[in-house]
Amino acid sequence: MSIRDKMRPLFRTLDGGLFSEKAGKADVGDAVSKLQAEGGTLMCWADPFYPDRVIPQKVLERSVEVIQQGVACHYTPPIGNADLKEVIAKKIERDNHIKVNPQRNIIINPGSDVGLYFAMTPFIEPGDEVLVHDPSYPSNFLDPQLLNGVVVKVPTYEEDNYRLRVEEYEKRLTPKTKMVLLSSPNNPTGRVFTREELTELSQFIIKHDLICVCDQAFEDTAFPGHEMVTMASLPGMWERTVTVCSCSKGMALSGYRVGYIFADDVIMDTMYATAVNIQGAANTMVQMAMIPAYEDTSFIQDYVAEQDFRRRYAYEKFNAVPGVSMPLMESGFYGWVNVSRLGDSSEITAYLAEEAKTLVNDGKFYGDQGAGHLRIIYGVFADRQKSLDGIDRLCAALAKRAAQLGIAVIDLEELKTGQIVHRLKVIMKAE
Repeated sequence: MSIRDKMRPLFRTLDGGLFSEKAGKADVGDAVSKLQAEGGTLMCWADPFYPDRVIPQKVLERSVEVIQQGVACHYTPPIGNADLKEVIAKKIERDNHIKVNPQRNIIINPGSDVGLYFAMTPFIEPGDEVLVHDPSYPSNFLDPQLLNGVVVKVPTYEEDNYRLRVEEYEKRLTPKTKMVLLSSPNNPTGRVFTREELTELSQFIIKHDLICVCDQAFEDTAFPGHEMVTMASLPGMWERTVTVCSCSKGMALSGYRVGYIFADDVIMDTMYATAVNIQGAANTMVQMAMIPAYEDTSFIQDYVAEQDFRRRYAYEKFNAVPGVSMPLMESGFYGWVNVSRLGDSSEITAYLAEEAKTLVNDGKFYGDQGAGHLRIIYGVFADRQKSLDGIDRLCAALAKRAAQLGIAVIDLEELKTGQIVHRLKVIMKAE
């Protein structure tokens, strides 16, 4: 019997990309590093402004100060630095419209990925079903299974802009349903779910006495005109919701690996008891360095303004490619690009790695509804022109493939689907 055969059934099927020769996955495997070393571009990691070097000056200064003071080599409590929790509590009250006790309702995590797993851990027992909207962040499909839960995918549909449909949740409800896992704003579609959608979903959760874990890693990236509504702020949801947040996305501090969760006292009492065993303590230096970032979050608006420019550029460029479409994203620093008419999304990902020397995300990693799509990070590089050049290379490669397939700017399929009206508007605007 091989060592893999001794693993749990789920783990036997997992492929981390360690032995892959081609860069097929976004985050693991030597092939990714090889592509980068050969001059290729990674437009696949949700790490704003990477590989350029960007750090808020106040964060840099505090980082150096903490190291020089000699406190960086010592533990903080596993629940997090008290001063950091104080400033985060003010942010939660201001942005999420919830008044929390910083010492009772917040735990600092070594990144929101750890926080997301930790948030589910107290609740999921073997066989418990977790409703996850599809498409969604890949960890939302894997983490419940690692805890011996069962993932039940709830489809959202491109034709109605990936709206949360409560009737789809109702269809999949069983006596084993324990939790609703929500990515809001959504990764990868960029949807900022409306107050109406979230209110309807909250009523479903309350009616059936479910738990909600809400991944709000992208909450700071919502573009003007889209209200960011926190699930836990809705009536009846505070006592049954664990909210997971991150400094990685809005603050462009992914490498600092700091996130946090906030929840009701009863939930937190249990999490306080298990924090050191499950997640350990976040890095002392980065926790203390994050304090000035939360004291003055104005720099986030500068980042959002920059990504606003890039999303509009990407929107026009991708929609001008025959057979390709992309919505105007409502949040984030990535595009969700439909390439289904050009072929299988895995094939397109491999094609772009070869033709454009650029690695993007295959939409299949984001659920069944992700097939035929690519997630493309246009927030890569601090230098705007580098990112725009990357978009141009991708569009040129996709246009070449469309030409090889004989897909014209205007064709009969578009006439049938009604896409032609949208495409003409985009072309006229670009001209």
